[in-house]
Amino acid sequence: MSRVYQSLVKRDAPDVTTTTTSLPDAEASNTTLAAAVSTTEGPTNIIDKAEEIAKEKINEIYSKLPEWAWIAIAAGVGLILLLILYCCCKRCCCKKGKGGKGERGKLMKGAMDMTAINSFGDKAEDGVEEEEEKEPEEEEKLGKLQFSLDYDFTGNTLAVKVLQAADLPGMDMSGTSDPYVKVYMLPDKKKKHETKVHRKTLNPVFNETFNFKAQYNEIGEKTLVFAIYDFDRFSRHDIIGEVRVPMNSVDLGTVTEEWRDLVSADNDAEKEKLGDICFSLRYVPTAGKLTVVILEAKNLKKMDVGGLSDPYVKITLMQAGGKRLKKKKTTIKKNTLNPYFNESFSFEVPFEQIQKVQVAVQVYDYDALGKNDLIGRLVLGCNASGTELRHWSDMLASPRRPIAQWHTLQPGEDG
Repeated sequence: MSRVYQSLVKRDAPDVTTTTTSLPDAEASNTTLAAAVSTTEGPTNIIDKAEEIAKEKINEIYSKLPEWAWIAIAAGVGLILLLILYCCCKRCCCKKGKGGKGERGKLMKGAMDMTAINSFGDKAEDGVEEEEEKEPEEEEKLGKLQFSLDYDFTGNTLAVKVLQAADLPGMDMSGTSDPYVKVYMLPDKKKKHETKVHRKTLNPVFNETFNFKAQYNEIGEKTLVFAIYDFDRFSRHDIIGEVRVPMNSVDLGTVTEEWRDLVSADNDAEKEKLGDICFSLRYVPTAGKLTVVILEAKNLKKMDVGGLSDPYVKITLMQAGGKRLKKKKTTIKKNTLNPYFNESFSFEVPFEQIQKVQVAVQVYDYDALGKNDLIGRLVLGCNASGTELRHWSDMLASPRRPIAQWHTLQPGEDG
């Protein structure tokens, strides 16, 4: 047993010697190691001696290098470790991202597609339901009107009182309106009444009463109409809405007072429109001079076969009783429904007579081969009503100033 061990020691000793001779300055170490190997009695002592020798060599190398060199080496090693750690993290994130796009991305895409399909289906179903439920929602709220009716059997007179309106829509840019009410009977429409204009309000209080002559045996065939308009001095008055009351549904034996919702105006009323005309009035009391400037007209009724007209305007100064005092005409505008005139006409009217005269403005269609056809007319003066009376009153209230306003032409007889 001792021979085998000795042979192993002798066999290993040259290897250790050979290995250590490769180190620089290792001759003394080899001698020491050989002596140690020769005197040792076991493998444990050999390993310990080798470790001691390695530690001595490391200490020698460490003692030869300056401190800053070791700091630089440590920093370099730390930087390398950080770079390695960064690359590993980035690679892991890329793999996760690719996995998300590949697997989870597909799932998310599929979920989005299904959501889009479901939402499209829901929208389609909602669209069908909305179309079915759209009709009642489309009705625009136009406000409501309060009025009262009182029939006098003795005088065969219907007293119509326009009380107030509420929740009217804003027709002007400011969000308000200048409402007034027209009251008339169908089917004749011979007599129309108008309330005063209430400025910048959506809840006007009128409290105005108008009387209509109607026989008891005939009034059931008529329809009472309340039409609310938004007044505009420089353009056509826009209708807000109307209330129609069939008189055969009213108990004439009692006083009726009620609220009714406004509805859109009947389309037949649009077909009856004859057009609009704009002109200015100016009166100078000191000179006794009344000036009428015919500015323009628009949307005139088509009178010719070709769908146009040849309009001109006739201005007639009359006494209150209807006697003609003087008349003047504008030039004829060929083939147009929207003529522009800008022509001025003056009449001598003393201040004491201004309250007793009227001005009739009539628009005609010129016909070279026959009689000129009346398109529409209107009469202004102290005995007028509605917008015509308002325009005349504004002229008298602002002497020496031209007051311009649009008016809607009304049907009438040639005169």
